[in-house]
Amino acid sequence: MPDEVVDEAAEAGLPLEAPEEPSLEILRHSAAHLLAAAVTQLFPGAQYDVGPPIEDGFFYNFRLPDGRHFSDEDLAALQARTAELAAQHIPFTREVMPRDDARALFAGMGQDFKVDIIDRLGESVDAVGVYRTGDFVDLCRGPHVPDSGWLQAVKLLRVAGVYWRGDERNEQLQRVYGTAWFSEQDLDAYLERLAEAERRDHRRLGRELQLFDFDATAPGMPYWLPNGVIVLNELLAFWRDEHQRRGYQEIMSPLINEKRLWEISGHWDHYRTEMFVMPVDEQTAYGVKPMNCPNAMVVYNMRRHSYRELPLRLSDCDILHRFERSGTLHGLLRARKFQQDDAHIFVTEEQIEAEYDRIFEITHRFYSLFDLRYAFRLGTRPDDFIGDVETWDRAEAALLRILERHAGAGGFGVDAGEGAFYGPKIDIMMEDAIGRSWQMGTIQLDFQLPRRFGCTYVDTDGAERTPAVIHRVIYGSLERFVGVLIEHFAGHLPLWLAPVQCELVPVQDDAPEVMAYIESLQQRLNAAGLRAVVNDHHGERMQARVRDAELRKVPYVVVVGRRDVERGDDVVRVRDTRHGAQVDLAVDSLAAQLIDEVRARRPS
Repeated sequence: MPDEVVDEAAEAGLPLEAPEEPSLEILRHSAAHLLAAAVTQLFPGAQYDVGPPIEDGFFYNFRLPDGRHFSDEDLAALQARTAELAAQHIPFTREVMPRDDARALFAGMGQDFKVDIIDRLGESVDAVGVYRTGDFVDLCRGPHVPDSGWLQAVKLLRVAGVYWRGDERNEQLQRVYGTAWFSEQDLDAYLERLAEAERRDHRRLGRELQLFDFDATAPGMPYWLPNGVIVLNELLAFWRDEHQRRGYQEIMSPLINEKRLWEISGHWDHYRTEMFVMPVDEQTAYGVKPMNCPNAMVVYNMRRHSYRELPLRLSDCDILHRFERSGTLHGLLRARKFQQDDAHIFVTEEQIEAEYDRIFEITHRFYSLFDLRYAFRLGTRPDDFIGDVETWDRAEAALLRILERHAGAGGFGVDAGEGAFYGPKIDIMMEDAIGRSWQMGTIQLDFQLPRRFGCTYVDTDGAERTPAVIHRVIYGSLERFVGVLIEHFAGHLPLWLAPVQCELVPVQDDAPEVMAYIESLQQRLNAAGLRAVVNDHHGERMQARVRDAELRKVPYVVVVGRRDVERGDDVVRVRDTRHGAQVDLAVDSLAAQLIDEVRARRPS
């Protein structure tokens, strides 16, 4: 879980009037205050930092006396005390306090974090907001619910260690996460969603299914195990096939580049803190590439180009590395080492909208394979943009036209200021089986990097012009995509991705004729291009072997006993573990059925 960034100046601003009907955000902000009140009662001398509402809940950061850490028992006690305070209907009262008076108040209480926030406010701020909940006092803009009686459906979830202000150089604080809802029914429904998310957690399933794992010697860098490599290779094989048919040309480029490449692209100024950088000698530094864009510009410039070649579609899936902070790492969903199904498309300005149409067609092709619902989100010019405003406005206008044509005027979101530093972008937001939203692919429009790298093409009139570049990934990070797929399907991957597609279970593994038939059946299925294995857990009962295959999410299990062999009709019992169905099938029919399902790439 990354450290959320809190606007402390806004938190300390002048208090706002509460609306007649408090929002869920206000309810959760109030719950954070009630939690802090409980902490200060149960742990005298505790210091409280910031406690904002977040998506689906809230948190509050604390420094406990004597370096103490919250235990599970402490969390249970806080839950009980918070419920007691809610039952007392304690009013939330607001006041405006002169800045110096507020500083003296919190200094007298020994609340160093609040004093620090006040000291870091701009000189123009001469008054701040303060809220009181019984004996508890907080520096806050609000607004809040009228009283604590509104906070009957509050649940404290967990404790985490976080660095003060998100900086690893600072001390570590204790963060308590919680959630709050308007009714117990809504709270129960949310807790059930959390439980379902835990059952689907890709980190646990990844280990259980032997897809990937991590080691402390390479934090955030997954080890792909044989089963996981099969999944990756199948995804990449599909990607290559679909892109070759659409005129993409795959390239590979160095993983380590001199600093001057990143200086030309602008990444050295805008992205260096996210890079792994290594000095080679006193004059030269190299960076491990966190993205492929600069290398694509270098490849383009290796020869001259004519307008007849455009759009020129260069694709690659090189390994990338980004220095994600340790507190943000989360299995495959936030890793330091990953691959992208990347592409850089060099186009004339007149070709931009038609090329986006083609990319949207690829997006639908890929996402429909997995029954994934998706939407688009526009990211506009950030504060640290490069280039000129006029070009940015032209690029954003083009993306708006494209989105309105594909999604309708109200069919996409806008994330103001969240474009790449070199251009606006359309993010692909995917919804999984339990309603969670994930940012996966992205399609960026860039007029800046081709200018910085001096990319040109010869136009119809013989003049040299600068192309625009569309940066795009559809899967996004392959690691994140696999992690999301695992959770979306709860580990039951589609047959074409399943590492083991069919497991053969002998009823009597001590019968030579049964084992000979099983091994012959495996060879026939393997020869047809299917991944079939024999369950060789000698001595285990057949039912236990079938259950073991089900736990490993093997889509099909074939059971063969002595009577099946003696019948001589080449019919076997087939269990579809995903749907709980069992039928008798001729072996040829079984192979044909599995081959048809693999070729169709059906999601289940």
